[in-house]
Amino acid sequence: MFAKDAGTNGFLGKQLLTSLKSALNARALIGIRRERTRGISDKMPKKDYSSWSKEELIRELKKVEKRKKYGIVWEDKPEQVALLCKEKLPVLAEDKSKEIITDKEKPVNILIEGDNYHALSVLNYTHKGKIDVIYIDPPYNTGNGDTFRYNDKIVDKEDSFRHSKWLSFMEKRLVLARNLLKEKGIIFISIDANEYAQLKMLCDEIFLEKNYVENLIWRKKEGGGQQDNYFVTEHEYILAYSRNKQKFSIIEKTTKRNSNEFRYFDKGKNLRYNLVKLAKWGAGALKEDRPTMHFPIKSPDGKDNYPIAPDGRPGRWRYGKERIEEIIKNNKIEWIKKNGEWIPYEKVYENEFEEEKILKQRSILYDVATTTDGTNELTEIFGKKDVFYNPKPSLLIKYLVSLTTPKNGVVLDFFAGSGTTGHAVLELNKEDGGNRKFILCTNNENNICTEVCYPRIEKVIKGYKNLKGEKVEGLGGNLKYFKTDFVDADPSDKNKRKMVAKSTEMLCLKEDCFDEVMQGHKFKIFTNRQGKYLGIIYDDEGIEPFKEEAKKMKKKFVVYVFSLDESAREDEFEDVADLVELKPIPAVILNVYKRIFK
Repeated sequence: MFAKDAGTNGFLGKQLLTSLKSALNARALIGIRRERTRGISDKMPKKDYSSWSKEELIRELKKVEKRKKYGIVWEDKPEQVALLCKEKLPVLAEDKSKEIITDKEKPVNILIEGDNYHALSVLNYTHKGKIDVIYIDPPYNTGNGDTFRYNDKIVDKEDSFRHSKWLSFMEKRLVLARNLLKEKGIIFISIDANEYAQLKMLCDEIFLEKNYVENLIWRKKEGGGQQDNYFVTEHEYILAYSRNKQKFSIIEKTTKRNSNEFRYFDKGKNLRYNLVKLAKWGAGALKEDRPTMHFPIKSPDGKDNYPIAPDGRPGRWRYGKERIEEIIKNNKIEWIKKNGEWIPYEKVYENEFEEEKILKQRSILYDVATTTDGTNELTEIFGKKDVFYNPKPSLLIKYLVSLTTPKNGVVLDFFAGSGTTGHAVLELNKEDGGNRKFILCTNNENNICTEVCYPRIEKVIKGYKNLKGEKVEGLGGNLKYFKTDFVDADPSDKNKRKMVAKSTEMLCLKEDCFDEVMQGHKFKIFTNRQGKYLGIIYDDEGIEPFKEEAKKMKKKFVVYVFSLDESAREDEFEDVADLVELKPIPAVILNVYKRIFK
């Protein structure tokens, strides 16, 4: 846009600036008319570009050029946590007192305390393209004064920038999150009607509409809702987008039974079978849940038999009339008398499970736990109520993770809240012998990290006593606890040395090497359970001592070596070239930050 020799102080530079400002003002007016026509915004304020710098004008023009004829447009609101990164660069500092190690053969999970924008910035260096699944439950922006804060101020329904602030907040984080996903990775975002439409369009821009996977409908509660004005709201949404839909696939759920698992024997058919209640149980078992599935069938005494829910209220059958009639016709019903009442069961024969059945998953999650289950879960763990407002149930997250995460995959939640995602991953690993790892990020507003999230993960790993005083065995696992810290952004030699001095945790996280083998003069060596070795050289004086140790150990190393430029001092490692893969610090970190904070 600007010629190299057209400085802002020269005549040509001033002409260009003047022309650009006029053009932007004209585009703004045109944009307002178009947006009014589209019904997107009736009150888009005209910007005054007269005092803007060249850099600000260029940045604004790029935004204008990127706007589509059909898409989401909002007034971007500056966020303090993002502006801070122009002066300070985020790093990590480990809190060793909160480390949990129960089994060194198991993977190390991560909890990061700090603003998730800063945590995601760090992860853009340590985990770019490494995450299999992201699940987040962001603030829903209801406007009720208790769900969303922006720049430390509550955003209520009277705020004319209510939706713009939320979109500005989410866009910054989702752009960083997208970089973290593997090509075949997926992100799940829980949301309600307040921002669903805006979020869908925002995700279409960030992840691209072609990578939209599904909008899952989760039934979050049963009954209640009489305070709602028109309809009882029983559901929320879970938007799902892949990084690359062509490479994404659902992990197929299969069922295969061994004949020894069938308890009964039918001599006439020479087959084993099991009995399954025809009445529905668990979530959604009431008549009011599915009224058409509440009807009578004749019991052996000739009387009408209606389904009864587990709590004694009128219930519903598992199937509709046609399927029930088919079961009766094929003599696949068995009646058992209990406490004077006839209970109907379905006979399920072993030959129906001779081959694995691939079960296509449904977009409506009707029976996958409720918010009440999530609340009860926390109450059992902490031994008291009201620990956290409306936590998601671990069964819901476990269901999503089980469909999408390989047994050695990595799951990220950067709105970790009460730690449900970490809990779900640990439970799933226990059930199927997996080695999935989780990364949780949360701020410590109202002590949510130190008093809820971390204690929950600790209890789930180590074990706890429930409300009845019964011992609940721990699921096992390991955890590292980090806090976000900062170094000055000015690229002076002094600040580069500070960055290197504080880079240890980030490098260990990036290379998944946390076990310190030795600390030498100006260098450290780490390893992990897979036998990988990491060397960090903090100063010129550490090069020779490190090389001596490398020669003794005769191991392959990933080595981060201090350098004031982007060279990795290769000429000084020629005698151990076959043992080291060299990377310069802090250049490798600063280059990532240049990209995301530009």
